[in-house]
Amino acid sequence: MRFANGRFAPRDRFSPTLGQLGPLEVRLARSAAEVRKAQNIRYQVFYEEMGAIPDINVLATRRDMDAYDPFCDHMLVLDHEAPQKAFRRRKPRVVGTYRLLRQDIADLNGGFYTSDEFDIQPVIDRHPGLRFLELGRSCVLKPYRNKRTVELLWHGVWSYVLMHNIDVMVGCASLEGTDPERMATALSFLHHNCQAPEEWQVKALPERYTDMNRMPKEAVDSRAALHALPPLIKGYLRLGAFVGDGAVVDHQFNTTDVLMVLPVSSISSRYINYYGADASRHAS
Repeated sequence: MRFANGRFAPRDRFSPTLGQLGPLEVRLARSAAEVRKAQNIRYQVFYEEMGAIPDINVLATRRDMDAYDPFCDHMLVLDHEAPQKAFRRRKPRVVGTYRLLRQDIADLNGGFYTSDEFDIQPVIDRHPGLRFLELGRSCVLKPYRNKRTVELLWHGVWSYVLMHNIDVMVGCASLEGTDPERMATALSFLHHNCQAPEEWQVKALPERYTDMNRMPKEAVDSRAALHALPPLIKGYLRLGAFVGDGAVVDHQFNTTDVLMVLPVSSISSRYINYYGADASRHAS
């Protein structure tokens, strides 16, 4: 948790390890310096690699940051065996990150980031007794984009969900590019096969709504669609997530965003058994 002025609460210095796999560790950031490292990773992936358009502050600092960062928890994947510069004391390298915003914190600080693109309040209102968690800003450095790192990130998320008694996860997931026609197969596949049922349905804001139904269901090549989907979206779907109604084109980040909704009650038992009902699989 962070105070409204963006400083870390003292307990953040003692955030426990959420999982380990070989030299990789997943845990929450423990200091403002570690949050800056996460923001630098985001800059490398979103701006240098994916072509997002930086504002003057982002360009000057080479860090992806926004007004939500001070109120979020920042999950880190660290490599304890990363190569070091000569004569430097060995320090773990931040190689991946995920941003987490709990509903109780969001309610005190202007709501969820997701609400800039999707009308999520109705689904929250339909489930007043449930605790929501927003996941966002997920990225991993290219050399680490493999099954081990992704598995450890999800293990960290599952540990966090159990730690805070979360009932529902929501968040935007992105397809690279801003031309929906070029991703018609993938968007149509999601529309026809992964739409949320009414109780979990969320629509893109009317002024930002882009129709995902771009071809008939029978015309969709499912194999090609799955191949075109980013690993993060496929990971959500394997866990049991639903997709909201409508996509949003984000020209600043050079992406087309869809909303993922994942009730904990819908998570496949296969994955709960794999990670452990108490998140013990990769416990330190």
